[in-house]
Amino acid sequence: MDVSRLVNKYDGLPTETKNIHRSISGEGIALEEKEPVTLLSKIDSPAQLKKLTLAQLQQLAEEIRQFIICTVAENGGHLAPNLGVVELTLALHYVFDSPHDRIIWDVGHQAYAHKILTGRRSQFHTLRQYQGISGFPKRSESKYDAFGAGHASTSISAALGMAVAGSLKASPNKVIAVIGDGSMTGGMAFEALNHAGDLDKNLIVILNDNEMSISPNVGALSSFLSRKLSHKTILYLKREMENILKSIPGVGANILQLFKRSENSFISFFTPGMLFHALKFHYIGPIKGHRLDRLLETLEATRHIEGPVLVHVMTQKGKGYQPAECDPTSFHGVGSFNIETGKSCKIAGKMCAPSYTKVFGDTVVRLAEQDPRVVAITAAMPQGTGLDAFSQRFPERFFDVGIAEQHSVTFAAGLAAEGYKPIVAVYSTFLQRAYDQIVHDVCLQNLPVIFAMDRGGVVGDDGPTHHGVFDLSFLRHIPNLVLMAPKDENELQHMLRTALDHSGPIALRYPRGNGSGVELEEKFRSLPIGKGEILREGDDILLIAIGATVQSALDAAQRLELKGIQATVLNARFIKPLDQELIFDWAKRIGRIITVEENVLQGGFGSAVLEMFQQASYFPKAFVRLGLPDAFIPQGTQSILRNLYGIDAEGIERAAEELFKARHGQVLRAIGQAARR
Repeated sequence: MDVSRLVNKYDGLPTETKNIHRSISGEGIALEEKEPVTLLSKIDSPAQLKKLTLAQLQQLAEEIRQFIICTVAENGGHLAPNLGVVELTLALHYVFDSPHDRIIWDVGHQAYAHKILTGRRSQFHTLRQYQGISGFPKRSESKYDAFGAGHASTSISAALGMAVAGSLKASPNKVIAVIGDGSMTGGMAFEALNHAGDLDKNLIVILNDNEMSISPNVGALSSFLSRKLSHKTILYLKREMENILKSIPGVGANILQLFKRSENSFISFFTPGMLFHALKFHYIGPIKGHRLDRLLETLEATRHIEGPVLVHVMTQKGKGYQPAECDPTSFHGVGSFNIETGKSCKIAGKMCAPSYTKVFGDTVVRLAEQDPRVVAITAAMPQGTGLDAFSQRFPERFFDVGIAEQHSVTFAAGLAAEGYKPIVAVYSTFLQRAYDQIVHDVCLQNLPVIFAMDRGGVVGDDGPTHHGVFDLSFLRHIPNLVLMAPKDENELQHMLRTALDHSGPIALRYPRGNGSGVELEEKFRSLPIGKGEILREGDDILLIAIGATVQSALDAAQRLELKGIQATVLNARFIKPLDQELIFDWAKRIGRIITVEENVLQGGFGSAVLEMFQQASYFPKAFVRLGLPDAFIPQGTQSILRNLYGIDAEGIERAAEELFKARHGQVLRAIGQAARR
């Protein structure tokens, strides 16, 4: 039986087998031919939870788990973090009055149960799909999403702002920030804690401690947060102390009572409570995050405490689905998968070409074998950036700094100042968090730090918080920085070699996903800085493309040839410095020019070419820039989004055909005419 096809979506969602009830546990999967339990189908708002008994809430928790597993198995998404907070989410919505009380989710990749309970159950099958509901909290999507999320360590700052606003308005509402221990490695979280302790406003912080971010947490803080006394040790100490005190004649009984009142303080001294007490927070915990009775009792008591409170909750990432419990890193974010086996459902033929991330990781290992100065740095994403192989091969030269992109960049600058060649591997969207450090600590001092920006361009279903569509614009104007993008995974290898041979700061960006399957050359070579290449010649249209759009330009040129239009395709390779000689040579020959980039048009690659022409007082016959508009790009597959904004082969072909047919004369236009409306 193909278990992955027997997906019961309960109420309002498509299913092939309506009367299949799934029971998913750590023991595996049991299928029973009976009517599904209907508690979840009756919940459309948090207010309805308050009518349920504890037993019904526990039953609802299991239904929600099943619902999340089935949906993510089809759509992909963040599975393990969401399974770990089901009981916590139920308890929060049971005790507090959302949306009057504000619940803010840090990062947001653990908000699926929250979405299901707040009126989006019937739309949950559209999760992360084009024009469907977001995989993250989104203010425009629901009144229950108090604050948007997608990046880490922001929740306490936002919650404190709301708490202060509530105080100014004399509003009685509660503000609760839910933050994971991984996000607590980000400095912004501690800036907010420090401020909150000083302001002494009514703020509740829930520390969801599963000892992981995406990969296992690192650092001294993580070790401190995870420092827990075993139940056996506590019982032994307690029993021995009671026996000693009882033996003291006269005063023993009174001292024993004092000891019992101090028991919680004694335990918290040996746990993270000491840290949060120092920050002027009332510390409660650690408590078991999958015990609804304990959660409800604790949160109810917390509602009545004045001032800032931190509740330390221990949860298990992937709770309730054995493959995710055993491998929470792999199941943090997944594509579609078979529920019974936990294996990916991707077609084998589509996986033959290695991903850009894999090629990057393998190349860095080979370069490090040749050069002992090479060190690699990641911000809590060794697997996501492809550095897991490097970390195993060169553990002494690998550094995971936690969710601390600012620190990673200046840390790299310090290494570079001492003669090393640091490679900072980071998703494009997360490099935004370290902009000042790039400018002030790296580029101003002209230090040879290499920024390897994965997920450059549109990334797909994670949506606007994760698209890497601003990097060309926010990096190309920084002095001393060289900026490049490979046309394929083979050129990525050579660009990494180029970066190591360069004596100053350099950045390269490459897309998410698998490469084209081009043959990878065995020997790396260093490319001349600022030099592009001609891949195809034609007399009618000049297509100047950068990065992942080069292949689309080549495909468009082949289509145009069938219509009698001959196109030259120029792979720019470098955004900064541009190959002025090559571009001018072909621009003056042809006169009709289209630039293509997977970046916002404002300040991007096309703008750089236009600026170069203007400075030389050269005005082509016609010029069109294809790229992304002045808007946040929605979620959707990469192919859907590239087609939507006219930067795939079809869109380039359409723009070129229109331009070729246009009357001669000076035409300077942006993307509007070429993109689909």
